[in-house]
Amino acid sequence: MSIFSLLRAAAPSAGAHAVLGPLAELAGDWSGSGFNLIAVPNKQNGSAFRLILNTTNELITFSPIGGPVPDRGSVQGDINLFGLTYLQRVFDAQTKEQIHIEPGTWLNVPQTSDPEAPATIVRQSTIPHGDVLLAQGLGSVYEGGPSIKPVSSKPTGPGLQQAGLGYLDPYLNSDLPPGMKQIYVDDMSQALVDAINGQKIVKTTVLNVATAPNGGVLNIPFVTTNANAVSVEAIFWIETVERPDKTQFLQLQYTQKVILNFLDIDWPHISVATLIKV
Repeated sequence: MSIFSLLRAAAPSAGAHAVLGPLAELAGDWSGSGFNLIAVPNKQNGSAFRLILNTTNELITFSPIGGPVPDRGSVQGDINLFGLTYLQRVFDAQTKEQIHIEPGTWLNVPQTSDPEAPATIVRQSTIPHGDVLLAQGLGSVYEGGPSIKPVSSKPTGPGLQQAGLGYLDPYLNSDLPPGMKQIYVDDMSQALVDAINGQKIVKTTVLNVATAPNGGVLNIPFVTTNANAVSVEAIFWIETVERPDKTQFLQLQYTQKVILNFLDIDWPHISVATLIKV
């Protein structure tokens, strides 16, 4: 079987694992639900910010790239990258409105000597607000379920020193959409913990990427001036779940935090979801 046949296969084989590494199980279609939290400027309505909360439905399709992508070396020899393209679509669960669309690429980067670096994974994406991102990190595989840590939604920064009493009350007294709990507003990752409560997860692949220190976010001037997207951190967990009858299925969970800066405050924009491979 050629490398092209391996990469086109929806179910990753040993050969696909060899070239895609920790990304191999992403290949295919995923669907599920989650939650979204974002604070946005609200100048035209006469207030500093508006907190938007959504219960979401989501679809992601990952398609293996049909062969190696060579990066030419001038200091060390050439390397070959392998990866997948993806298209993510997120909808508000109540209105059915599409609130996010994101095409991009995941890459498996081999260990290099110049620069001296271990094998890494890379996520590249474009968002039609006028943003592009490059995030790099590590992939790992271990037995058992994921270790999901709290992710705070609390804004920070010097701008809060000038804010009056009750400035952040929308975070404490939120108009919650159906399915969202107040605890999720404080810590969105709790929704992921609740989603897997009672499941038997026998293996977890972790994909951990961030724009710092080797990547970044670029924005059009309007975004930079009005609500500057300055950083992205994301963790994806690919979980092998065992049913009571010992059959298994794949589940994808993620938490993502984007920092938006406006009014001299860093506002976390947090998204989480739990998806099943279909």
